[in-house]
Amino acid sequence: MESLMMTEGLAWLLLAAVLAGIVRGFSGFGTALVFLPVAARFLDPFSAITVLILMDLIGPLPNLPAAWRQATRADLLWLGLGLLVGLPAGIAVLAAGAPELFRWAVSGVSLLMLVLLGFGWRYRGAMGRGMTFGTGFASGLLGGAAGVPGPPVILVYMASARPVAAIRATILVFLVLVDVTMLGMFAGAGRLVFGALGLGALLAAPYLLANVAGARAFRPERAGLYRGAAYTIIAGSALSGLPLWG
Repeated sequence: MESLMMTEGLAWLLLAAVLAGIVRGFSGFGTALVFLPVAARFLDPFSAITVLILMDLIGPLPNLPAAWRQATRADLLWLGLGLLVGLPAGIAVLAAGAPELFRWAVSGVSLLMLVLLGFGWRYRGAMGRGMTFGTGFASGLLGGAAGVPGPPVILVYMASARPVAAIRATILVFLVLVDVTMLGMFAGAGRLVFGALGLGALLAAPYLLANVAGARAFRPERAGLYRGAAYTIIAGSALSGLPLWG
């Protein structure tokens, strides 16, 4: 515990975890987009992603049984197959790249996601097996290379004609599957940083408390205000994580 408390930038990591929890609580997404640009300033790429996985894996577990019942199982199958193909390729890119490249990638993906959301871009085509597989592949590739698997599946499913409950449940189950698979592949590749597991466990409590606070503070009639706040926090985190600042 003492060594964890001596982690460089711990106060910034704690602040990022709290802000990520608040944004996740009232928007339903954004943990990686808020946390990783900050974490990448102080931790190596594999450590930063491992901390994020531990934080983000614990939160949805109580909701997982209900989500499994509501999720679209066929979609999960094809998303999962795409994930298994894309994730190893993404991890290979992460292992071969420099930490500065990881910081550029994380901040770049976060800012691109903001632009797409801000302009209302959604995939509005048919959701066949090929498209679902491709979405899982893209999520795996981005998850392995930059620790942000969410944007492809979120942008595709937010415009889906499926019931809202099924969409949310499918995304939740898939992202938990991503986290578990990434941990397994990190371990298999000898890239699992055990100190990062402890740091993730340490930050999980404040992250969860902030998540609950954000969810309770949310008011549907002020959805636009909360969305603007979430976008502002994500933008600030992404810009602060750019290697331009050292």
